[in-house]
Amino acid sequence: MLHIYRQITALKRCRPVVIAQKREQAERYAFEPVHIVAKPTTHFLRRFWFRKVRDAPWQISDAELRALLRVLTKTDARPLHIYFGHIAVHLLPLIRGWTKPSIVSFHGADVMVDMDKPAYREATRQMLDAVKLVLVRSESLRREVIHLGCDEKKIEVQRTGIPLDEFPFRERSSPQNGEWRFVQACRLIEKKGLPVTLRAFASFLRKYPDATLTIAGEGPLLGQLQGLARELKIDNCVSFTGFISQDQLRDIFYASHIFLHPSETGRDGNQEGIPNSLLEAMASGLPVFATQHGGIPEAIEHGVSGVLVPERDDDELARALRNAVQDPGFLSRIARTGAEVVAQEFDQRIQVRRLEDVYLGIGGTSSVSSRVNE
Repeated sequence: MLHIYRQITALKRCRPVVIAQKREQAERYAFEPVHIVAKPTTHFLRRFWFRKVRDAPWQISDAELRALLRVLTKTDARPLHIYFGHIAVHLLPLIRGWTKPSIVSFHGADVMVDMDKPAYREATRQMLDAVKLVLVRSESLRREVIHLGCDEKKIEVQRTGIPLDEFPFRERSSPQNGEWRFVQACRLIEKKGLPVTLRAFASFLRKYPDATLTIAGEGPLLGQLQGLARELKIDNCVSFTGFISQDQLRDIFYASHIFLHPSETGRDGNQEGIPNSLLEAMASGLPVFATQHGGIPEAIEHGVSGVLVPERDDDELARALRNAVQDPGFLSRIARTGAEVVAQEFDQRIQVRRLEDVYLGIGGTSSVSSRVNE
């Protein structure tokens, strides 16, 4: 994931060593050293046995544990930083077998994965007891982790860091001909609220028929969303770009007038921390319209640094958009204040320095091992 890659490569006082089960897009994510500890051939059977027979979250095998410990020992790594809470549950034998401190990060979805299952919830509690420190992206995630049974004294908020030099602020001017350009950038999954975006945009089009909407990203809901756009008869005004590069996304940001991100809680309890694309849009000078959801209100104060509406309320979102476009001064003010908030609270340089302070304080050395993905 890009936000993890940014964080790892920005470290200056610590030397990161990455351990993963597989490597993809090595040219895009250029980094060394990366140590691969692949899934064993029996992984599927082991996973099936844990889930279907024991009704518990699977955990790494003894062979995987030995391989991981060999890498950690060889690289003299300390501490061990595990990205994503649900991955840390699978790595509980490693956390217990590793003699140096372990850190786990929660980013959003990983707080609620399978938490309706008692065995998984208990394994998560054991993992939280075993790690030395828990990092969360927002205060809302801190509350969720405490609810899972974590000692609140071992939790620290580690904000997402945005590289501000990649998203310099630019003032937007309102179109004189009603050709408003909206954008939402995200994975096409339930918690991103994309049907709300489409319905609100359809309502907005009734008054501003020359407006357009770009949805940048890919995901399992693409076909469903394209079908909804046809059903709403707005498909000729909506563009689904699929996966695009950061440069392409930045160009879309600067060509747009308003950023939308009406996040909502998924049926499985999945919530956002603070979406990275939302912060990038704010940094670039886009006025942001989002929802009172997860950690978003920690970045956006309604009417000051953006606009917040209730979850799943496309009527309220459409109303807020229609009102806002009639007041260019308002859009300019929330855009500028939003960019200032990101610069003050989410500057990557500041957040990386804080992370390095954590590493050096807990590990007492400049070498860090980070398991990035499953």
